[in-house]
Amino acid sequence: MSIRGNSIKVVEEISVRKFFDFFKDSIDLELISGSDGFDRMILEPTINRPALAITGYYKNFASSRIQLFGAGEMAYMRDLPDDRQSAVMEEMIAHEIPCIVISRNLAPTKPMLDAVRRHRIPLMRTRMKSKEFSAEVLVRLDRLFAPRMSLHGTLLDIKGIGTLIRGDSGIGKSECALALIDHGHSLVADDLVYCQRISDEIVLGKGNDLNRGYMECRGIGIINVAELFGIRCVRLEKSIDMIVTFVEWQPGVVEDRTGLDKNYFDVLGVQIPHFIIPVRPGRDMARLVEVAAMVQALRQMGHDGAKAFNDRLIAHMKSEMEK
Repeated sequence: MSIRGNSIKVVEEISVRKFFDFFKDSIDLELISGSDGFDRMILEPTINRPALAITGYYKNFASSRIQLFGAGEMAYMRDLPDDRQSAVMEEMIAHEIPCIVISRNLAPTKPMLDAVRRHRIPLMRTRMKSKEFSAEVLVRLDRLFAPRMSLHGTLLDIKGIGTLIRGDSGIGKSECALALIDHGHSLVADDLVYCQRISDEIVLGKGNDLNRGYMECRGIGIINVAELFGIRCVRLEKSIDMIVTFVEWQPGVVEDRTGLDKNYFDVLGVQIPHFIIPVRPGRDMARLVEVAAMVQALRQMGHDGAKAFNDRLIAHMKSEMEK
């Protein structure tokens, strides 16, 4: 059985301003000109080397990407006379490029500067080599463009398994999370979990920067987890490896007694293992969630206890029938 999350936000574009603010410190990105063009949009999470374009060949030119001028492109531009450089830049800018980045901290030529200033095209440079810049930026651009959504619940790291605890308000999610933190596990996010799909199989969860490390406990109020249990009990982010949903126990409720039927929760198109645990007085919910996390860890390593026991039982029944 699979349950689907909702309210998916797909990022189809980011502004040059967001790109610059996100990368300026991590890769020492310097703005040379064009801050008034920061509202231009980058439509693809990748980079284009315009080596063919500056020679005049624009078939299949990826104009919606960041244009990266490396040592080769800059050497070619410097070999051209000023009027030809201006013509090259005018033709490229006419294709509505979002911005230009120059690697190796190389200086732009005067015709390049004049053209980008005239058309308000952001021009930046970095000390990194083109290959290093591309490797660093492509990974982070994928994160910026990653589909995202938010889920209500509490996300913890339990023995390396990212566990999202869901359930109706007041059912005991925070109390269970608090007990798990007391057992030495780590809090990632409480109440609202921001999810990003960073690959076809991985959903990353994190909390809001404002309330990171804080939890609400009914009857007590807001608590600072790091101050009470130590900084090791707080994580910035964690992949969501399984989801546990607490439901109110009622007579006749169907409970999984074997573990053979696998349930999944659809988050951003990724099928995440889903455990549904009824809540009733006397049950140690923290211990049950902890055991569920260990079961999931074993399944990830290829060992399924329920299936192993089922196979053993079938083999025993066959041997008894053959006697």
